[in-house]
Amino acid sequence: LPLEEDLVVWLGHSSFYLQLCGRRILIDPVFSDYASPVFFVNRAFPGTNIYQAADFPEIDLVAITHDHWDHLDYPTLMALQDKIKQFVCPLGVSSHLEKWGFQPGQIHEGDWYDEIRLGEDFSVHVLPSQHFSGRSLTRNQTEWCGFAFLTPTHHVYCSGDGGYGSHFAEIGRRFAGVGGFDLALMENGQYNEDWAKIHMFPEQSAQAAAEVGARAALPMHDGKFALARHTWQEPFERFTAAAADYDYACYTPMLGQTVPIGVPGQSFVPWWR
Repeated sequence: LPLEEDLVVWLGHSSFYLQLCGRRILIDPVFSDYASPVFFVNRAFPGTNIYQAADFPEIDLVAITHDHWDHLDYPTLMALQDKIKQFVCPLGVSSHLEKWGFQPGQIHEGDWYDEIRLGEDFSVHVLPSQHFSGRSLTRNQTEWCGFAFLTPTHHVYCSGDGGYGSHFAEIGRRFAGVGGFDLALMENGQYNEDWAKIHMFPEQSAQAAAEVGARAALPMHDGKFALARHTWQEPFERFTAAAADYDYACYTPMLGQTVPIGVPGQSFVPWWR
């Protein structure tokens, strides 16, 4: 992919490859067949785990939203280890990365609303989400977050995991002065009434995309791992229907489809049907 082009590629679930201002970025890369510590739980749907570490060149930045197994994957990061230059993550997640052999100097850790400047033309903002953390029986020893990636040409928001809350409108207010977001990657899947506070329903995801000031929204956290009881295609159907009530463009790319950022008039087929 030409490095001078700003683009996004959905890699399944909440994993993305981004190119922004000449930088290669991975968000929550998970290239494993299972989103769990054991091989028989949360298996990827056939045909959805199509990328491996060998497919990628050097990565300038890996962004980790929180330490759940479907977002922070040990085998994936070990396979990518020699290719990763830097990390950005919320408070406490560095403890996992350092335990796995990454150097403290590679890791930029921030609290909610911290700005991490990684160059004159590139900054990452650590932003709130309404979720929880933990990889074993102990919970909430590390923070969880969303991100904003800002360059002089494009702004990209990633919600991370989390329930609907007033933080979306607050993020919209804070970033209105820089023009909002060219693209918002919005959690949309693995929802259930029993955990409505920690995962959004598609209608809430669509509303939150409008509240943060997105000009285009791309649903994520769907399509690869079954962590809830809804059907496989339901998140796509409900989000696209709800997004039709808002002014932003709705992006629903297939796995691996290259999507240019900030280019109006793009169209997508309902490939999940």
